[in-house]
Amino acid sequence: MKIALIQSSLVWENPKANRNNFEEKINAISEKADLIILPEMFTSGFTMNPKDVCEAMDGETVLWLKLIAKAKNSAITGSLIIKENNNYYNRLVFVFPSGEIQFYDKRHLFTLAGEEKIYTAGKEKLIIDYLGWKICPLICYDLRFPVFSRNAEDYDLLIYVANWPKTRINAWDILLQARAVENMCYTIGVNRTGVDANQYEYVGHSQVVDFLGNYILEPQEIEGVFIAELYKEKLLDTRNKLGFLNDRDSFELKPH
Repeated sequence: MKIALIQSSLVWENPKANRNNFEEKINAISEKADLIILPEMFTSGFTMNPKDVCEAMDGETVLWLKLIAKAKNSAITGSLIIKENNNYYNRLVFVFPSGEIQFYDKRHLFTLAGEEKIYTAGKEKLIIDYLGWKICPLICYDLRFPVFSRNAEDYDLLIYVANWPKTRINAWDILLQARAVENMCYTIGVNRTGVDANQYEYVGHSQVVDFLGNYILEPQEIEGVFIAELYKEKLLDTRNKLGFLNDRDSFELKPH
């Protein structure tokens, strides 16, 4: 499976400008990608003012994602702010080329920024079946909580979309490798660049790690589109040879 990671700065609380920016970058991709990944809150930046930029599931951005997926014959994913039943969600939307949509609401809300006071936490883990791959998509702060991401479903690919600041980028790098190794899966992190309205600096470090913790794409600091190719046969062959997932603990996840 060929993946396009799009690492970019974001225009603060300006969905239209951000869509235009990402559309330009997507249209410049010269090779066929099976999946395009955008950062967390890619229409707005990591804002605690959802009322100014929230959308509905039938709103402009989701429609735009469907149009991109159809035009490129590619799945596309990233998170944005969705308002539903008077609640705000940091929602990752996964759009198939057919226009089908699946979504995941961020479970671990970032208390350091007060995200839990404004947004409603998700409860369900999502496993997506796409092109014969099982994909587990998660969002930013989820990376720090290995129990929720534990590979009990034999998924093949773990994806994190993020607005992860420069000050803690070392943890981002370490934890992405750790999640790949402990879950014996390909792991992708897509982060933003630039400076936001709160003066937090972002240096990207979007990357692709294989199931043994080796870099397929080393952490990138410049804005751009990065292509990586994943091979399920290699993954399954390594799992069969090593068998580490056969010895994982069984557990019950309870709501916090």
